[in-house]
Amino acid sequence: MEKWQTKDQLTDLLCSLVEYPSITGSNAEIAIFEYLYYILSDQEYYQKHPEHIKLHPLEDGRQFVSALVKQENVSDTIVLISHADVVSVQDYGSWENLAFYPRELTQELQKNINSLPPDAARDLKTGQWIFGRGTMDMKAGLAVQLSILEKAMKGNFKGNLLLIAVPDEEVNSEGMLAALPVLDKLKDKFNLTYKAALNGEPMFSKYPGDPAYYLYTGSIGKALPGFLCYGKETHAGEPFGGLNANLMISYLAKELELNEAFIEEVDGEKTPPPISLMQRDLKEEYSVQSPQAAVTMYNVLYMKQSIDEINKKLINAAERAKKNIIEHYHKQASFYLRSGQKSSFQPEITVLTYEQLYHEAVVRFGQEEVQRRQNLLIKQRDQGDRDFSTTLVQDLAALCKDITPMMVLFYSPPFYPAVTSNHDPFIKKTSAYAMDYARNEFGVELHTQEYFTGLSDLSFIGPVSSDSSIQQLVDQMPIQGRGFNLPSNLIESVTMPIINIGPLGKDPHQWTERLELTYSFEKLPHILTETIHQMFRY
Repeated sequence: MEKWQTKDQLTDLLCSLVEYPSITGSNAEIAIFEYLYYILSDQEYYQKHPEHIKLHPLEDGRQFVSALVKQENVSDTIVLISHADVVSVQDYGSWENLAFYPRELTQELQKNINSLPPDAARDLKTGQWIFGRGTMDMKAGLAVQLSILEKAMKGNFKGNLLLIAVPDEEVNSEGMLAALPVLDKLKDKFNLTYKAALNGEPMFSKYPGDPAYYLYTGSIGKALPGFLCYGKETHAGEPFGGLNANLMISYLAKELELNEAFIEEVDGEKTPPPISLMQRDLKEEYSVQSPQAAVTMYNVLYMKQSIDEINKKLINAAERAKKNIIEHYHKQASFYLRSGQKSSFQPEITVLTYEQLYHEAVVRFGQEEVQRRQNLLIKQRDQGDRDFSTTLVQDLAALCKDITPMMVLFYSPPFYPAVTSNHDPFIKKTSAYAMDYARNEFGVELHTQEYFTGLSDLSFIGPVSSDSSIQQLVDQMPIQGRGFNLPSNLIESVTMPIINIGPLGKDPHQWTERLELTYSFEKLPHILTETIHQMFRY
């Protein structure tokens, strides 16, 4: 008996998945994979072939699922990629407790429709949208892939399907990184030939109100550069006796936030400009001493440019900020100091990379002492990757007070390589077929985008589109080798053509996140089914 084929069945399946509040890092993120394993193992195919389904552990105790449906004496395999984790729900406010109950939340929003933004209210009135955390990103895509896998269990395809459903996509992609060696082992164990990876991430609009439908032949790259601004502390009653780290970081924000120099255009597609994902001073308690250090981290997206090019743009921005900070200080001092007076403190700011700062610390104290201090921090660590990266840089800066004030460029996890199969003949034929089928069968105009801008786990499995060396980033990553390891060959271990064909939704990571049901659960399953048939014919 088929369980996941009709619109109603898929909506029920989606709701059952969303009801697991699988926020990245939570216990429910572990539980949802046990649920996936349970509902798949209940299928007759896996009762006959229990060796084809498995829960795989991550080093931190989380897990992911692999589920293979294999045809006898066939090696051609399509890999289905999904993630089951979601972001947190504090943004739902008074509806936070309903965020993981799509039907109930949607009904409650109908009673409070005037509280919704106009676009969300219009969608709600149609009766074809369901709201809730994870409905769009990306449990609907996972539900549709389970539907496709069920068809494979009935022998509908002439090739093999392998579902890889992972945790942690929303933070560090540790689930996908753990899946790479498993994919390698499964290939050998079951004699599989991977033709392509098919992801089910939802469509992302290019701009608010964008009505277009998209499929993607690649996934955008992301780096997370940060700057530690280390100033000179002073008493609030003597404001010109030092340099406030908050002032430094404010001028840096002006140079980096939405900076058009970072926008990259490839074949008419553009990367969004940088935005700050975190900015704060590092003072732990209130006092009238000015903050000595502050940190900021920026979301920088790229397609084909190298890490080296990004580094140069970041350093240039810091140099401009440095110039403006010093001018600001002297201008404001001129209003305060009397004629002939001159502050004994003269701000000179050093701009350098983490690698350069580490070298400066070694010159002053020796490799052994620097390593001892870093090892002590590692042993005492109680912070996440990004905060601990900041701590490591701040400790080095404290060793080099003679060159403060300073601005230090460094990188933190996560890192997503930019990948594309846009010019791969197999993917070009596949995307053309999907677009033709959607148009002819449903009157839906799908548009091909080379880069999925929402970030995805395809970054670790697709062909890279940049000649960038990961080593250029690793050299500026304080946490590398200190409780975190980004393998320099991660994009070489398992590589295959990639494509993303997913459901229609809106407002990912917002309290108005929602999924359109008719396209997603009536049309998309047919588009995917026929496209996979065609992929096995090529």
